[in-house]
Amino acid sequence: MIELKHLRTLTTLRDTGSLTATATTLHLTQSALSHQIKDLEARIGGQLFLRKTRPVKFTSEGEILLKLADDVLPRLAKAENEIASLKEDVNGRLHMAIECHSCFQWLMPALKEYQVAWPSVTLDFSSGFGFEPLPALMAGELDLVITSDIQPRSEVHYEPLFDFEMRLVTSISHPLAGKECIEPEDLADQTMLSYPVQKSRLDVVKHFLQPVGIEPAKWKQADNTLMLIQMVSAGLGVAALPNWAISEFSRQGLISSIPLGSGLWRRLFAATRHADKDKRYLQAFFNTARQQSQSHLDGIKTV
Repeated sequence: MIELKHLRTLTTLRDTGSLTATATTLHLTQSALSHQIKDLEARIGGQLFLRKTRPVKFTSEGEILLKLADDVLPRLAKAENEIASLKEDVNGRLHMAIECHSCFQWLMPALKEYQVAWPSVTLDFSSGFGFEPLPALMAGELDLVITSDIQPRSEVHYEPLFDFEMRLVTSISHPLAGKECIEPEDLADQTMLSYPVQKSRLDVVKHFLQPVGIEPAKWKQADNTLMLIQMVSAGLGVAALPNWAISEFSRQGLISSIPLGSGLWRRLFAATRHADKDKRYLQAFFNTARQQSQSHLDGIKTV
């Protein structure tokens, strides 16, 4: 008999691409996961996936069960929330601001999945680039802020989502492209390309350049990641961007990416009011965001 835990294991294996990551995500030991998979294969009389493939390649039997999981698990989550709604209010509001241009890459799939399970939660979001979102959060105008910039306040809870690396992006012919790592002084004579935000709020400034008093020769701005990449590729400047936002362009050979110092790692958070952090619809969003980022983003570290 196929159990729900089997379906959850298969979808997690598909999302993570490896047995090790699946065991970690499901909080299982490697031996317990192996036993569960062998038990399911014995029940269906066939293999679920081909061993020693990365990412995992599923057999026909495995694909059939994955299709079943994709049908059953969302319906189960929806039913569980409907039952829970009889006991508590799930008609919440989730108005958020996003202090990260690149975050749309994983946030949109996360919101789509979240809406399936929590259809009664009112979703809305706005850019956090033109205003200070934390005061709006505390005033009740916002319910959540996606940010890597912690401003410790007792009234604010910062829920960790994942860790990512900021890397310098250059054209493939740029003089810095051949360096093993970038030091702050390497950027003193460069044109830095950035999103249209205050320089003081940029990670590369706050945590790499400002501590040693380095200021690039020029600054230029672009509205989105694709435009930044195109400008970098054309040799119009260099940029500091998250590793997961540039991985595909790097694989295609359109740009070079180099570590900043020994590695400039940052953590992305979902900031909420401390009094609201345990609400079920917020906890569900945290979990969905973590799962979607793990499934869609290269080079991040789960927390």
